[in-house]
Formats: sequence, structure tokens, C-alpha cells
Amino acid sequence: MALNRILPDTCAWIDFFKGNQTPLAESLAQALVQREVMTCGVVLCELLQGVKKPGEELLVLNALQALPHLEMTRELWISAGQLSAALRKSGHTLPLSDIILATLAMNFNCAVLTVDRHFAAIAGLELVTV
Repeated sequence: MALNRILPDTCAWIDFFKGNQTPLAESLAQALVQREVMTCGVVLCELLQGVKKPGEELLVLNALQALPHLEMTRELWISAGQLSAALRKSGHTLPLSDIILATLAMNFNCAVLTVDRHFAAIAGLELVTV
């Protein structure tokens, strides 16, 4: 099933904001026109920690403020912990930020736009890969 909502991973936003002409940045640009693009706290945090030039922070904040923002609840934190534990048992250790992103995406019926192949280990997560 192709989902209309997309939750881009931080890597997609980095390419997009840098103006890189990568397939990932182009996919995000298309998604901003064709789909409902969502954001979340972990992506916002990761983007802000990487700000290097004056004005970049305001650009990021303004751009993401215009998008629907997904929040973690107590129940989603429990789901994230269970997902991480199940993945570890099967030999896959993903960063907490990616576990959170995947949990939000699955709960809010979003596909994840990313180049990170480790997301493929998560059963039931729809990916948009380039």
C-alpha cells in the first residue's frame, strides 16, 4: 500500500536544505508538492544540532513549523522500546532516533524517506528509498 503521508529522515532534510541535487533531496522536494510531509521532534533536534551558519536555524524552524508535527506519547515510547528490543534480539541495533522515527511513522501511517538501509529490518514500516 502506498501511503500519502511521508516522514523524511534527517538525511533527506540535510540534502534538501543544502541544495544538493541528490535523488534524496529531489524526492523530498517532490513529496513536498505531491504528499503530506510530516515532521517530528527528533528530526528537528538533529537538524538544529547541525546548524553551522547564522540564519540556518531560523530557516529550519520556519520550514518545519509549516508542516504537521508528530509527537511521542507514553504508549508510543513503550512501542519504541519494544521495537528496539525485538530488533536487537534479531541482531539489528538501530539508533534511538531511528527507532523513534519508525515508531511515529508506523503509528501515523507514514512512509519514511531515507537512504539508511537499516530501516529495512523493521517489519511493517513502509520506506521510500532512493
